[in-house]
Amino acid sequence: MSRNYPHAYAPIQIRGAYYKNRLELSPPGAGGTGDEKTGFVTPALLDYFRPFARGGAAVVTVGNCSIDTKECFDEPGQIDLSSDDCIPALATFARMCDTYGTIGQLEINHCGATQGNLVELPDGNGWAPSPVITPAERVRARMANREPRPTREMSIAKVEETIQKFADAAGRCKKAGYKSVMFHGAHGNLLAQFLSPVFNLRTDKYGGSLHNKARFAVEMLDAVRAAIGEDVVIEYRISSDEMAEGHTRFPETLEFIGLIKDKVDILHVSAGLHDTQGEPWVMRPMIPPYTYPQNYNRERARIIKSTYPDLLINVVGANKSPAQADEIIASGDADFVSFMRALLGDPFMPQKYATGCEYQHAPCIRCQCLQFSDGGFSGPCTVNPIVNYSREYPDGRVPKASVAKRAAVIGGGPAGITAAKTLIERGHSVTLYEKSAALGGQIQKAAAPRMKQDMREYLAYLQAYPEKAGVLLKLNTQATPELIAAEGYDTLIVAVGAEPARPPIPGAENALWAPDYPADSKDSRDIVILGAGAIGIECAIELAENGKKVTILEMNGAPNLGMDLSALGGGDDLLKKCNELGVEIICDARALGYNNGELRYSKNGAENAISNCELLLATGMNPLTSYARSFQNAAPNTEVFIVGDCLKVGDIRTSTRGAFDLTRGI
Repeated sequence: MSRNYPHAYAPIQIRGAYYKNRLELSPPGAGGTGDEKTGFVTPALLDYFRPFARGGAAVVTVGNCSIDTKECFDEPGQIDLSSDDCIPALATFARMCDTYGTIGQLEINHCGATQGNLVELPDGNGWAPSPVITPAERVRARMANREPRPTREMSIAKVEETIQKFADAAGRCKKAGYKSVMFHGAHGNLLAQFLSPVFNLRTDKYGGSLHNKARFAVEMLDAVRAAIGEDVVIEYRISSDEMAEGHTRFPETLEFIGLIKDKVDILHVSAGLHDTQGEPWVMRPMIPPYTYPQNYNRERARIIKSTYPDLLINVVGANKSPAQADEIIASGDADFVSFMRALLGDPFMPQKYATGCEYQHAPCIRCQCLQFSDGGFSGPCTVNPIVNYSREYPDGRVPKASVAKRAAVIGGGPAGITAAKTLIERGHSVTLYEKSAALGGQIQKAAAPRMKQDMREYLAYLQAYPEKAGVLLKLNTQATPELIAAEGYDTLIVAVGAEPARPPIPGAENALWAPDYPADSKDSRDIVILGAGAIGIECAIELAENGKKVTILEMNGAPNLGMDLSALGGGDDLLKKCNELGVEIICDARALGYNNGELRYSKNGAENAISNCELLLATGMNPLTSYARSFQNAAPNTEVFIVGDCLKVGDIRTSTRGAFDLTRGI
């Protein structure tokens, strides 16, 4: 085991399964990589999951595998476990994981009431414990201009049939060579719906008391054990708290665990539920954004472990590294730690920490991966752009170039460092020029607010990686075309970024860029920030927490947070925090001028003023395109490339993705 992280890398034998460490890939869906006609495992699925298996995790789980896609289907390319025909293809995934000493596992599920979330069903809505109308169904009905339809209530016979389907699915996994199976009893799927006071209104033996509501899960687990025997591990996933009024809360879950603890080997602790359009607070704990604390479910895992000390606990939820996992396990709060986005950001994270190469680990910043995906976390990763090239790079690594080149990179922000990283991995020698004393570019300012712990970890990676990886750094060096041309580089990457934009209003030339304003300033004046994007709002929160009275002016009709306002982003958290801190956001407002500490602005045709204030700008960025283009002939003309914000202002993801797309072919 690792000398540095002995608890995270402690092997353990459970039934017939040998776990080489305590680190697990929490189940993403197949992400469209399963066969959409048959529901079988495909080569594309193997390619997508291979880096996770090769990267060192003890367990790699494919999520949301349906016991029967004819009646529970809610993801493109979902794996179907409804017939023996799936077994040969299933075996290919188990064998692939075995190759790397990793346990391959499937998350077996019936989505229940949420069936039909993706499509309008011709034969009614999904099966559920009771006939209820889900939030998603209300949306579908409104869009189709019809009355909402309730879910189809499961008869006793249907319940028994479904229990058998769970058992048959697990049995097929065993026949395919799996040593462990997981059951999705979390996030509002069918197993959780039977516990729910919202979904389960039954009066028969499967409803009423908690003991009766748990009967479905208890009978299912008994049937599964009979089907798989004593040598296969059962891992059971729960939402410790569904985080919604009237739904299943932690005290009920804790009692339920007592009813199944002797029937499962590992309890996988998550939180939240889906199918909650209009209720982002409920869905967000499934995939907590950067506004949530790290190790989000740890405290509830600790209580479960202390209540049931003999039960093995696996905790998921904004866990970031094997170092954190080691501390969690050493404390006794859990026995395993699961990661999803952290491993998406770096599938080789377990390997890097085990071999003392932590500096190579690109930490997840909990941003937008699921928001851009097709349901299985297959969207672009900000810190790991190679993740979308699993077919081209099935080992999760770029190959060496046939000819090694001398390359220069100008700019030490995310685009420049990603370019340098990829060029080094391709076998080129790289010199990086940065005009300031430190790497990181705009990330240095983005990481400043207290809430941006994830971004500070990413900044630390950007600053540590290049030199340790063999990049020759030239800090405090303003690159010029003459300087670069004199070195005779074979190829040149220009990633000089962008500069703050100043609005064309009188007095704006005297305003500071909001991230440059000292958070601990003793200036007694109030603060006015122009721009209610993420930068403006994050700065406003930081200043308000330091006792400042802050007002934000926004030209548009609402804060301009983009994807951050989705159900999985943190935009709602930011706006809620502004409200709690008394930050006023004035929308549809146009600044007219700033003079002698007074800002004049118009709203609804009327002119207003804010006196005795300091004006800060969060009004976007302008690309340094002209400066970037001045280097066009500083190396062979066709080998000079411009990338990142100096080409087109975007976000970290567009910068890293653009840099990787460019340099992977050099």
